[in-house]
Formats: sequence, C-alpha cells, structure tokens
Amino acid sequence: MEWIVHLVEAILGTVMGWIHWVISQMGYVGVALLMAIESANVPLPSEMILPYAGFLVQQGQMNIHLAALAGAIGCVVGSVPCYWIGLWGGERFIEKYGKWILIDMEDLEKGRAWVTKFGDFAFFICRMLPIVRTFISVPAGVFKASFWPFVIYTFFGSLIWSYLLVYVGIIYGNNMDEFKHIWHKFDIAIALVILILGGLYVYKHIAKKFVK
Repeated sequence: MEWIVHLVEAILGTVMGWIHWVISQMGYVGVALLMAIESANVPLPSEMILPYAGFLVQQGQMNIHLAALAGAIGCVVGSVPCYWIGLWGGERFIEKYGKWILIDMEDLEKGRAWVTKFGDFAFFICRMLPIVRTFISVPAGVFKASFWPFVIYTFFGSLIWSYLLVYVGIIYGNNMDEFKHIWHKFDIAIALVILILGGLYVYKHIAKKFVK
C-alpha cells in the first residue's frame, strides 16, 4: 500500500508544483490561464488551482476578489472555443472525435437531460459541480444553446465556484498544520480512492472506446 501513496504523492506533487510555478510567475493571468485550460476539456482540476490562489490571498500576495474574477474569466475563455466546436461539429463530432476530448454519447445524453429540465440555467448549475463543469461546454454547443446566456451563466457560475475554492485556500493557509495532520491519517484511503476513480474514468472515456 505504501507504494500507492508514494505514486499518488509524486503525481500530485508534480502537477501542484507546476500550478504553483505558473501562478507565482504570472499572478492573476496565471490563474486565468490555468482555469482556461481546465475549461477546455483538459482534466486539470480547479480544486488544485484556486486554493493555491487562496493561500496567496492569505499571505497578502493576492486579492480574493481579483483571484476569483481571474478564475471566472479563465473559465469563459476556455469554454467559448469548446462551445463553438460543439456548435459546428454537432453530435457527429462527438461520435467521431469525442474520445479525444473525453466526452461520449452517454455524457451528451446526460447533458441533454439537464438542459431539458433546467434550460440554459443548467449551465450555471453545472459550473458549480466538480468534473461536470469541465466538460459541459461542448454539449452546450451541440444543443445550440444561446451563446450570450451560455457565456453569462458560465461566468457567474464559475465566479461562485472560484470564490468558494479561493476561500478554501484562505482557510487552508490559516490552518495548514492542522490540515496536514488530518490528511496524513487518510493518505492510503485517499490514494486508493483517487486511483480507483481515476482508473474507472480512464476506462470509460478512453480505453473502452478503443476496445471494441
């Protein structure tokens, strides 16, 4: 079990180190850039980006409102190209190329159910949900959602999400030793959960599509 913990720590440590470097070098622009990458169907979790910005807020190196605003703007910047890809490509694009952007027809149908139930407001809700928020933009285009309502809902949903995670980073900064003590007790459990969920996700969105 120990090797699993070390493996996860090494992977997360590398990703976190790069995220910290980008934000430290580029400030608010770095936050926006990383959040744009996350919103462009790249699994770079905002849960690893914005809390570090919050930590810098706690250290007096950033402003909470500007950090959250940068996160929301980044989400819009990354989401708009994906929206147009979905609009121009339609369902045939998902069928043919969805495996390359980690979206399949099942995901599309789930998105359709959300839009049918909530209308364009679904995009606001989805922007505050982990994982879903990263991959909703292409389906929005496929469903021919109205562009400006999509952009507005994306911005405000992402702004709330950004404030939440930045605040988590502020609290983490004030209680770093306490959090480290708690997390250490659950290293193995966390590692197993990450590997199992990650394995299932990769199988569903990548491996399964190549094995017929």
